[in-house]
Amino acid sequence: MDSREFRNAMGKFATGVTVISTDVKGTYHGMTANGFMSISLDPALVAVSIGEKAQTLQLIKESGRFGVSILTKDQLHISKQFAGQVPSDVAFHFDVANGFPLIKEALVQIVCEVEQEIVAGDHTVFIGRVEKMVARNGEPLLFSCGKYAELDPQYAVL
Repeated sequence: MDSREFRNAMGKFATGVTVISTDVKGTYHGMTANGFMSISLDPALVAVSIGEKAQTLQLIKESGRFGVSILTKDQLHISKQFAGQVPSDVAFHFDVANGFPLIKEALVQIVCEVEQEIVAGDHTVFIGRVEKMVARNGEPLLFSCGKYAELDPQYAVL
């Protein structure tokens, strides 16, 4: 199997969409990612997986902190902007109400301190201890098979 075949197969696993952010000396950076998961409830830990070619990798190492903004279905344009799919000459205005750059009105906003770095192939997995979290009601933006998606209300379970 080649890397493209593996990527296509793994793309069949539907995920939410996040923007991973960090702050290095007052300059904010962000990238779209779906390599995110909850690791532990006590203590509250999450993990993000960042590719070795991503600028954000070195920035998180330098900062020692990262934010995770889980996007809503209405934030597709933000996902595309941070994925470099939509050109923008205008600087993005992060929400810094929690003392860290996050996406305003995201479904969930999390601020983490890096607890551990694990080099895994061509990625580094950052395990972060959750310092702050804000959760809102709404529907998530999803990603599967290389396409954005939304939940089908017909299948929603209350």
